[in-house]
Amino acid sequence: MSEFVLEQQNLAAVEQQNPKDRIRRWVWRMCVATLMLMAIGSATRVMNAGLACPDWPLCYGELVPTKQMNFQVFLEWFHRLDAALIGVSAIALVGVSWWNRRCLPKWLPWASTFALFLIIFQGVLGGLTVTQLLRFDIVTAHLGTALVFFSTLLAIGTALTPYQATGTVGKLPWVGLTATILVYVQSLLGALVGSRWALHQCFAGYQLCDVMYSHIFGLIPPTLAILTVVFMTWRTPALHPALRKLANMAGGLLILQLIVGFATFRLHLQVEPLTVSHQAIGATLLGILVVFTVLCLRDWVANRSINAESNTETANPIPN
Repeated sequence: MSEFVLEQQNLAAVEQQNPKDRIRRWVWRMCVATLMLMAIGSATRVMNAGLACPDWPLCYGELVPTKQMNFQVFLEWFHRLDAALIGVSAIALVGVSWWNRRCLPKWLPWASTFALFLIIFQGVLGGLTVTQLLRFDIVTAHLGTALVFFSTLLAIGTALTPYQATGTVGKLPWVGLTATILVYVQSLLGALVGSRWALHQCFAGYQLCDVMYSHIFGLIPPTLAILTVVFMTWRTPALHPALRKLANMAGGLLILQLIVGFATFRLHLQVEPLTVSHQAIGATLLGILVVFTVLCLRDWVANRSINAESNTETANPIPN
């Protein structure tokens, strides 16, 4: 019994000393923090708190504006605080990745550096949203960059997660990638509608209705793509259970997103939690598709490697 306990402790110690495992857990925590950051950013916009702190990077010239603190100021201040913490985490991730590069996949230091570049660019856009008084194109680019950063972290975390390929994915990687791109484009259209307040203006004075309808009718391609992903996973035999679960989650989130989006539209954006939930569900749906696509690509690459080795052995048999 004591030998078993010692063995388990040794295994735990080895896992703690493995930089790949530490980085993987680190990245997944950053993914959660980034999803929260986007939700807080959405709440900041919906609550008209985007300019609650009139200066940048400080708020009323202070790190913590205790005198001016109210709900709107807190939202904007906390949004910046969360972004700063993620930025520090990204810097640390780059340092750890390059320091341990000899025992890590060759792509990991470069991928972490790319993620750091995105969060720096995101910070610059965040400052411009304040100094340029919430200009709609900058606000849209701000969210678009956040989604790319979120997707990059998810791709890194998924690539580092243990996965046993089954070699049965077929064309699922490309269908999943198509669905991911379409959902990202639809998210940008939604950000454009929000940053220009197109729904309010269309209902109030029939202005910017074309922007609003681009988002409404733009949901058709990603919806069809996600349904195709779900259908193909159901029809593909011997598929990895994780892929089936992710596809089912994507289908469930799609239904939930359509319901919340319809309710948001019918209520003319008057219920703030619904609007925030609409963006958060969309970001989560994008994240699920990113994870699904990366796992499918890993499966596809592993299968091609096995086939290549098999063909090589067949072409060059070992002599007796």
